[in-house]
Amino acid sequence: MGEFIRTTIASNVARVVLTRPDLHNAFNEIVIAEITEAFRQMSADPSVRVIVLAGEGKSFCAGADVNWMRRMVGYSVEENVADANLLANMLRTIRECPKPVLARIHGAALGGGVGLTAACDIAVALSSAVFSLSEVKLGIIPAVISPFVIEKIGMSHARRYGLTAERFDANEAKRIGLVHEVVDTVEAMDTAIARLCETLIANGPEALAACKRVLSDVGGVGWDEVQALTTKRIAERRVSPEGQEGLKSFLEKRAPRWDGA
Repeated sequence: MGEFIRTTIASNVARVVLTRPDLHNAFNEIVIAEITEAFRQMSADPSVRVIVLAGEGKSFCAGADVNWMRRMVGYSVEENVADANLLANMLRTIRECPKPVLARIHGAALGGGVGLTAACDIAVALSSAVFSLSEVKLGIIPAVISPFVIEKIGMSHARRYGLTAERFDANEAKRIGLVHEVVDTVEAMDTAIARLCETLIANGPEALAACKRVLSDVGGVGWDEVQALTTKRIAERRVSPEGQEGLKSFLEKRAPRWDGA
């Protein structure tokens, strides 16, 4: 049990629940650290066969916490790289977990929330859920989450939604491969997740871990090199004049002035 997450284990299924409903489960450095540690513990726990990642309240995860963003505005490039590595390591801990990880998506999954979704093996979403790679609206880029997102939806869809920052619904998320099942009610979502958990638990745990490893190995992505590149790029963008204007305009609740006026 952390400050901003709740973990439970029952019948070989671990649940990691984001518990910041008042902030739409937006994450800061504390949330990132707690999720990372929870997945490390679950990875090493032989009683855990499947992990479900979910959020309390109206949203799954609305991306970065405003107060965290306010602090990062004043960070140096080096501080931004260190900060971005925390997020990258969290997403890799989820993706590289030897246990199957299911995402339970409702409400908003924005920015880093899309990254969380993409890092999971399987995602089930309510038809009312909304998604967006919203970073360019703030003058920054979806750098750290990009390898996870591209792995799920491919370069073509990543180009469209990364450049437009438009919102898309759960059916579109399924069409492009970000989520695997779309249902209309919470009850149907929990039924689908329970069915998937039962199916996964029936499989060999060592085989599941080995399957995840081989699929990762043949994917062709050098994750250490990619992480070094993406954390550097987001750090540079955050401290750039346009990135500073985008972040400050968001925090000040005004339209950004992209012309530098």
